[in-house]
Amino acid sequence: MKKIAVISGASSGIGLSAAAMFYNNGYVVYSLSRAKPEDNRILHIPTDVSNAQSVKDAVEAVITSEGRIDVLVNNAGFGISGPVELTDLSDAKSIFDVNFFGTFLCIKYALPYMRAQGYGHIVCVSSIAAVLPVPYQSFYSCTKSAINAFVLSLANEVRPFGIKVSAVMPGDVKTGFTSNRKKSVSDNENYRAHEQRAINRMEQDEQNGMSPEKVARRIFKAATKKRPRVIYAVGFSYRLFAVLQKILPAGFVNYIEGKIYG
Repeated sequence: MKKIAVISGASSGIGLSAAAMFYNNGYVVYSLSRAKPEDNRILHIPTDVSNAQSVKDAVEAVITSEGRIDVLVNNAGFGISGPVELTDLSDAKSIFDVNFFGTFLCIKYALPYMRAQGYGHIVCVSSIAAVLPVPYQSFYSCTKSAINAFVLSLANEVRPFGIKVSAVMPGDVKTGFTSNRKKSVSDNENYRAHEQRAINRMEQDEQNGMSPEKVARRIFKAATKKRPRVIYAVGFSYRLFAVLQKILPAGFVNYIEGKIYG
């Protein structure tokens, strides 16, 4: 009997690479996303992860067809950039609706079935920005920090039911995420120069970053390991940064990061 993987935001980038990874390893894979994946092997259920009814209907459709969900990967998300002071409240709420509350909704509606079957793996795609927040990406960083805290709490809640939960933190990844980022370009001369340097550096790092397939391999490992870690950083340098962030003074780490993006 083939296992069932459900991946939000699997139409492109990391999500699509993860979907292909699971499919190639014998899973039936469903993408919960607005756009249809380019890979026709992936089954598509049109879903708006920020809409509770849409997510509930999608999860129930999988259960109706397959009877269970073995793996849930929460990948759907987007980025915004710009100074905190000049960010519209609607944009700040929107990124939380997709990145954080979209993750919450997928988990909320999948958990009853995983609990009833007595097993399941949940993997949430976070970011190294969760532990090393990036200037001019404050709200994106906040959504990923929230996901890490959510995962750490949830893992203890569902462990008695045989359900395992992990967060995977990639660093810079070369995908369409960069071009799809919503930019709040500042006309305020107090921010303009610093903001442009920071965003240029960030986008250059992303386009020279790791492949989405590398992140997909880590997601697959977290989802299939008998005793997965709760938090994974992807890539040696990012694992090192995550460790240093824990042992060095927070002010010093933040100052260095400000210099990198300043």
